[in-house]
Amino acid sequence: MSWLQLRMDCGKAQAESLEDALLAAGALSVTLEDREDEPLLEPAVGATPLWKAIRITGLFKADADMDQVLTVIGDLDGAATARIEILEDKDWEREWMQHYEPMRFGERVWICPSWKEPPDPDAINLLLDPGLAFGTGTHPTTAMCLTALDGMALDGARVVDFGCGSGILGIAALRLGASQLLAVDNDPQALTATADNATRNDIDPKCLQIALPGNYAPQGWQGSSNLVLANILAGPLAALSEELCDFLAPGGHLVLAGLLDTQADELIAHYAPRLELSVLQQQAEWVCLGGSLP
Repeated sequence: MSWLQLRMDCGKAQAESLEDALLAAGALSVTLEDREDEPLLEPAVGATPLWKAIRITGLFKADADMDQVLTVIGDLDGAATARIEILEDKDWEREWMQHYEPMRFGERVWICPSWKEPPDPDAINLLLDPGLAFGTGTHPTTAMCLTALDGMALDGARVVDFGCGSGILGIAALRLGASQLLAVDNDPQALTATADNATRNDIDPKCLQIALPGNYAPQGWQGSSNLVLANILAGPLAALSEELCDFLAPGGHLVLAGLLDTQADELIAHYAPRLELSVLQQQAEWVCLGGSLP
């Protein structure tokens, strides 16, 4: 079965009226995309930010009267850019699966989708399928953290993964020799994903504690963790600085990611009273910071 999609370019001031008009004209769905690679980072609570330059797409059945649709939107800003395209039906699950390949990080770590054979059976192969929780290795922040982990001596280490998402970083630490992991996230869906991925990678449940923030026994982790990982955003990394540092044992290592190079100096200064951070890696505009507690 084929579909028809109507695509238009607009600014954020016109997006809502065009979306409403497309739905009123019978669109089965409406999608908004960024046209100029504009990042939207750390919006205010409850805010729904939009890009300045937007491509809006309405999806219609193949027999839809597109002349009537064009009439409905004809007086709206952005309608002059409208173009109609035929969208062929596909097995969309297999479509994206064929583009997801095993990825290597450092010397030892591979992230492999479950339907692919690991390229190096003797490596640390983590089985991880794309899902609703952040962290598959495709984003630079996750990739830099995995590369940093690969270069660490983690035998017997106690590790905290704060903002664990899919659990990819903490599970990698366990597979690299860590003995205990506390995985924390404020999204229950992320905690479910972490538990599922731990099972998929044969992690011993006795080695793993998964919890919402504040829903774990702090006395079991404060001052006794050898490594704390936090791949979130610059704002939360600053707000959580005391909590993250309190986890660390003397000599324990802190790895922070999810921030831009323009945010690094301010975050380094923010943490300076507790420990000295420096840039471990940079990919494009993203940086990964690290430091040890004295």
